[in-house]
Amino acid sequence: MMSADNHRHSIPTLIDVPVGLEQAVWVERPLVEQGDSILAPLAWEELMCRQVGQGHPPVIHLWRHTDGMAIGLRDRRLTYATQAMEQFRQKGTSVCVRPSGGAAVPLHPGILNLSIILPNPKRNISIHRDFRFMADWISRAVDPWNTHAHVGEIEGAFCPGDYDVSIAGRKFCGIAQRRQAKAYIITAFIIVEGIGDELSAGIRRFYDLAVGEQDKGYPVVQQGTMGSLSELAQVPDVTSYTEQLKSILAEGQSIEMVKEQTLFSPQDIQQMEEYLIQRYDE
Repeated sequence: MMSADNHRHSIPTLIDVPVGLEQAVWVERPLVEQGDSILAPLAWEELMCRQVGQGHPPVIHLWRHTDGMAIGLRDRRLTYATQAMEQFRQKGTSVCVRPSGGAAVPLHPGILNLSIILPNPKRNISIHRDFRFMADWISRAVDPWNTHAHVGEIEGAFCPGDYDVSIAGRKFCGIAQRRQAKAYIITAFIIVEGIGDELSAGIRRFYDLAVGEQDKGYPVVQQGTMGSLSELAQVPDVTSYTEQLKSILAEGQSIEMVKEQTLFSPQDIQQMEEYLIQRYDE
């Protein structure tokens, strides 16, 4: 395996880098355990997006969850979505509706959720440019182990999109976005560890339970379309991949690390969670 130190990329090699991102604050949340609120990381991002809109530096946010599923807004409107969500919860899987775009995705210790939160004071953004940047950054971080990552929709994958990132025809990353008035979030899931077919099976079961005869336009998830970077590129673990993301963006400089707890109170987070439930899950 090639050493990351010998295969480091710098900011100029990345395309369409959002202005100011190299000075972004880097925030890594500890693994969200069962019993902790599945909505807490998403509530934190909603609050942080407001702060970035008011002048806070851009933010890079990373988090993982022990066992969960985040479904999309269209998923929530499926005929039997409520019953499907409850069946997953009864078996110990946390479920939430996320405010960003996209469809259902699993949450797992080996899946890295990566968001960049950026200002938009003039309400003039290019989502395609930022999706290209995110896909490029995520792809380049695989280079020490495999240089054949491809960007483009993988038919039959869960949460399909034009900026799916794959290796050998199997998707390991999907990208979505969330906009507020003066800031926005580009967010991605990256399957670093785990078994792609097992993760696909869980999402396919959700749709099997949630879809009624009249429902149209939902993803038809197929086996053999998803894979982890451990399977596809022999990336050893989430930590190794995360360090490569950092080295690319930092260009050899230190990154300011901030703990989530120093930014918002538990009461702030809880209030935002309640708002997200009322708006998207009722």
